[in-house]
Amino acid sequence: MDNGRVTIRDVAARAGVSIATVSNVFSGNKPVNADLRERVLKAAEELAYQVDRAASQLRSGQARVVGVLVPDLDDVFFTSLVSQLEVLAQKDGYDILVASSRDDLGLEQSRLRTLLAWRPSGLIAVPCSDAVPDALRNEIGRLPIVFADRVPPEGSLVDTVAIDNREAGEIAARHLLAKGHRDLFVAASSLAISPIRERVRGACELIRRTLDREPTVIELGSNADRGAATFLHWLERHPQPSAVIALTNVTTLSTLSALARMRIDIPDPVSVVGFDDYPWMSARKTGLTAIRQPIAEIAEAAWSRLRARMAGDAGPPTHCVLQASLQTRDSVSDLAAGAEHGDSHDPPPASERPAASLKAVH
Repeated sequence: MDNGRVTIRDVAARAGVSIATVSNVFSGNKPVNADLRERVLKAAEELAYQVDRAASQLRSGQARVVGVLVPDLDDVFFTSLVSQLEVLAQKDGYDILVASSRDDLGLEQSRLRTLLAWRPSGLIAVPCSDAVPDALRNEIGRLPIVFADRVPPEGSLVDTVAIDNREAGEIAARHLLAKGHRDLFVAASSLAISPIRERVRGACELIRRTLDREPTVIELGSNADRGAATFLHWLERHPQPSAVIALTNVTTLSTLSALARMRIDIPDPVSVVGFDDYPWMSARKTGLTAIRQPIAEIAEAAWSRLRARMAGDAGPPTHCVLQASLQTRDSVSDLAAGAEHGDSHDPPPASERPAASLKAVH
């Protein structure tokens, strides 16, 4: 060993294989027999061998690093996405560099410049806004880029992966309407983000067609505590709704927090449909009905497109749209069943109720 440092030669000797085999195991350049791979990894672990990525990239002339940019690492959806991407990248011999823009356009530019300074092989980004970040405009066509989750509904100049957000909002509204709910409240994060606008659009259009009335829509932001305070302020000044549709996991937390502070029980008198599906939602005393985004599938589709681009795919941009699903639990009361037995909970028409004090979507 050189000055006590474990080298690839030491790992090869310990595993009883060639240096080339060890190199292929860690670089992913060529497939390696499963038994040989296991021997190499075991030897590396026993010797506490660390791959020198910088040296490997200099020798090969190819970076084995991919950048990942998300808006907020405090948001469980984005941390789950990063975790999935990390596993996929590792399987293909790549490391990932993760940065958070904190939903700030200026910080997004700074974080992107830092990621690009590493000269990554590719980039998966969840932008702050509907626009292509300025720092990436000159990279399109040169650097493999995939936009995930927050993508404009009309498409993009790069590959995109997202769910059908309009359908997701419609699924939530349809479930509540089928259960007999008529006074619906929609908790959005920010209407400046196209996926949120599409979720609101899907929910509100169905409600209008079915009830011929406007649902109340307010923006609670991307901070759970501030969102809870905003919703609490609204609840203190208006008749409580029959049900709430929360369009992100953060607005779901805001909704639950505000209702808890008002000592309003779920599902009676207020039902809730949340967004995303995490273990805590079913671990509650009253399990939460929620719209499930297929996070693993989103990550796999984004990584698959990026991997193809890094391998030389020069075709036109592709736009992958995945479907959300409804996870039904106990947070929605069945008012329709009660109405069949003469127990009507239908609220007064909108004309007889106070107008909402916060921004509504029409």
